Amino acid sequence: MSFTLGIDYGTNSVRALIVRCSDGAEFGVAVVDYPSGKQGVLLDPKDHHLARQNPADHLYGLEKSVRGALAQAKKKKGFDVGKVVGIGVDTTGSSPIPVDKENVPLALRARWRRNLNAQCWLWKDHTAHREAAEITRLAAEIRPQYIAKCGNTYSSEWFWSKILHCLRVDPDVFLAAHSWVELADWIPSVLAGITNPLEIRRGVCCAGHKALYADDWGGLPDREFLACLDPALADLRDRLYERAWDASHAAGALSPEWARKLGLKVGIPIAIGEMDVHYGAIGSGVAEGTVVKVIGTSSCDCAVVSAEKTVPDIPGICGIVKGAILPGHYGIEAGQSAVGDIFKWYVEGVLGDARLHGPLTKEAARLKPGQSGLLALDWNNGNRNVLVDQLLTGLLIGQTLYSTKAEIYRALIEGTAFGARAIIERIREYGVRIDRVVCAGGIAEKNPLLMQIYADVTGCTMLVAGSSQACALGAAVSAAVLAGVHPDFPAAQKCMTSLKKVSYRPKPAAQKVYGQLYALYRQLHDSFGGVNRAADLSGVMKRLLEIKDTHR
Repeated sequence: MSFTLGIDYGTNSVRALIVRCSDGAEFGVAVVDYPSGKQGVLLDPKDHHLARQNPADHLYGLEKSVRGALAQAKKKKGFDVGKVVGIGVDTTGSSPIPVDKENVPLALRARWRRNLNAQCWLWKDHTAHREAAEITRLAAEIRPQYIAKCGNTYSSEWFWSKILHCLRVDPDVFLAAHSWVELADWIPSVLAGITNPLEIRRGVCCAGHKALYADDWGGLPDREFLACLDPALADLRDRLYERAWDASHAAGALSPEWARKLGLKVGIPIAIGEMDVHYGAIGSGVAEGTVVKVIGTSSCDCAVVSAEKTVPDIPGICGIVKGAILPGHYGIEAGQSAVGDIFKWYVEGVLGDARLHGPLTKEAARLKPGQSGLLALDWNNGNRNVLVDQLLTGLLIGQTLYSTKAEIYRALIEGTAFGARAIIERIREYGVRIDRVVCAGGIAEKNPLLMQIYADVTGCTMLVAGSSQACALGAAVSAAVLAGVHPDFPAAQKCMTSLKKVSYRPKPAAQKVYGQLYALYRQLHDSFGGVNRAADLSGVMKRLLEIKDTHR
C-alpha cells in the first residue's frame, strides 16, 4: 500500500492528486485558483499578445493544493501519509522564469515585483513573434538541423524567443536574471531545495521541444548560433545547463523545508518535470499507435514511437524529441493554440454570460452537420500546428441575417475539429501509426457533442481517459516508477491508468458532410495560412450555401 503525489500546474489553477500506486485509485484531490491577474493570468491591455504569471501564485498553489489533497486523503481508509513515496510535477510550457543566482524568481524580489517582464512568461504569451521569425530565418540559413525537429518553424511560445524579446524590450530584467528556468523544472527544484540554477536537473521534455536541445548536436544551440542573434544569449548559455534528462531520472529529493510545509517525509524522490500534456499522455495510457489529445484552453496531441525506429522530420509539428514523453521513445507533439479558450471567448466574452455554455450546447446538438452554412477557422490565438504562425487570427464565414448563437457555437466547435484533423493527417502522412485517439481534460469528459463532432470530422473513434486528472495522474505514475513501486512505465500505466467505458465512433452520414466542409476549411486554411497564395476563394460562400440547402 503505497501512494504518490502528482501536481499539475495549468493556465488558471494548480491541482494536487494523491493516488494509490497499485491501481491508480484517487485518494485525494485539491484545486487552487491562482489569485493574481485575470483568472491567474497577468495581462496588458495595451498588448493582447502578453500573458504572464506570478511565481508567488505557483508557490501559494503548491502548498495549499497539496495540503488540501492530503487532508482529503487522510479521511479515507488505508491511507497513511508516511506511505507517500514520491512526487511528480507537470506544468504548462514553454513558461520560462527569470531567476537570480539563488534560484529565486526576480518577481519575488521587491525591485521587480510589479514588472511584467520579471514574471513567468506563460506559454500563451506571443509577444516574441518577431524574435521567433528571426530565429527561424537564422536557423534555416546556418543550422537547419535545429528547426528540422520542430516542424521547420520556431514559435513565439517558446524559450529562446521569449528570452530574446526580454533582452530587447527590458534589458534591465535580462541583466538581472542570472538564469532562466522553465516552470516545469523550477517547481521540482524548489521542492528539492536547490538554490543554484546550475544544479537544477532540467527535463528533456521542455528542453527538446521548446529550447532546441538535442544530444545530436551537443545539447543547447551552440554559442556561435546564439551570438548571431545577440552575444548576450551566447553568454547566457553558460548559465543554463549542459544536459537534460528524461523521466527515468529524479529531479531531486524532497527537502526538509518543503517536507515540513507539506507534511510529507523528507527525502522522497521528485520526478523530472514534464509539460502537462506530456504527463497527461502517460496518464491516459499513451503507447505506440495511440495519440493522446488533451483538450483544455488549448489542445495538445502527443504520440510516441520506439527510439529503436527512425522517425522522419515532420513539417509543421511542434517537435520530435527522444525521451520527451516516455523514456526509450521519441515523443511527438502537436496542438492547437486555442480550443476551450475559443468557446470561452464567444460565450463569456461576446455573449457575456458563462451560464450559456450548457443551453448553447444542447441547442447546437439539435443541428445537423452543414445545416448552419457556417465555417470557422480555429486561429483566435494563432495557429500552433501545422502552419506555426501566431499572427493568424480567427475567421467565421457564411453568416446571414438569420445565423443564430447556437449555429455559431457549433461552427466554432467544428472549426477546432477541422484543425485537429489537419494535425492527424500530417502526422500520418509521415508514417506515424495512429490506431486510436484517447482524449483527456474536462471538455472531453463533459461535452459529448464536441466528442462526436471530433469523431465524425477526423474519422477516428474517440476514447476518454479514465481519470479526470490525467496530467496529475501521469506525474504520479512517473513518481511511482521512480520510487521503484513499478519496474517501468508500461507496467505502471497498466496498473494505474484506465479508459472510461464511453466511446464516440464516426457516423458515416456525418462523415460525408464533414468531408465536404473540411475541403472548404482547407481552402481557407491554405489560403489565409499562406500555403496557397494564388487561391481562388470566390466559390467558398456559395458552396457553403449549397451544403446548407441540402442539410437544413
